[in-house]
Amino acid sequence: MFHPRGPTLVELARQALSSTERGYDLLATKFDVTPFRTPDVLLAPFFAHVFASGPVTRALDVACGTGAQLRHLAPHVTDRLVGVDFSQGMLDEARRRLADVPRLELLKADARDLSFDAEFELVTTAGAFGHFVGEDEDRLLDGVRRALAPKGRFVFLTTPYPGVTNPGFWLAKGFNAAMHVRNALVQPPFVMFYLTFTWPEVQATLSRHGFSTSARDGLVEGRLGRVVAVTAEKRP
Repeated sequence: MFHPRGPTLVELARQALSSTERGYDLLATKFDVTPFRTPDVLLAPFFAHVFASGPVTRALDVACGTGAQLRHLAPHVTDRLVGVDFSQGMLDEARRRLADVPRLELLKADARDLSFDAEFELVTTAGAFGHFVGEDEDRLLDGVRRALAPKGRFVFLTTPYPGVTNPGFWLAKGFNAAMHVRNALVQPPFVMFYLTFTWPEVQATLSRHGFSTSARDGLVEGRLGRVVAVTAEKRP
């Protein structure tokens, strides 16, 4: 499952028993060799799709982690490129890995409380939706919409909701159940759940938050099967 240079079981246990923020601080230096990092074989065709019509001047990557998406965004952003994350450890790793990227701003911020106001043409995120459930999902989307300029785009990858005959369905359900038990017994909570923001289920949520949506289904096959590229455009 993990690269030889990845975290040990003991290190993963320490992470899982920490808060979400502290857990990522602990994992940061080894994050890119774990299955949790969205792989480049998905990101490369995704961003080719996103920028098929040309570059943008200003882009924001939310929950940027160690900078995987920022690396792909950089060649297509002509003016301002910003990455935000609440884990200082992840930001430090991104700063080290992306030292050669010009015009890059890395900011420590909670994705549930974004302070930008109509500043970006494009907002992206990857692999982070499981950290936002309930009202936190609403806060994330409110902040993303506020950060976008009129007709700006929020783009991301997701998957269809798996059927009950799919082994991934039961793995995800089992993981989610374990997380609920962990958070009932251990504080502070570690928030991470699967089967969130699936397509087309998320379409109604995005519409409620002022987005018009379109999707490119089957852009590429991922570890969990079919991957969907979603574009949510900010409505006036």
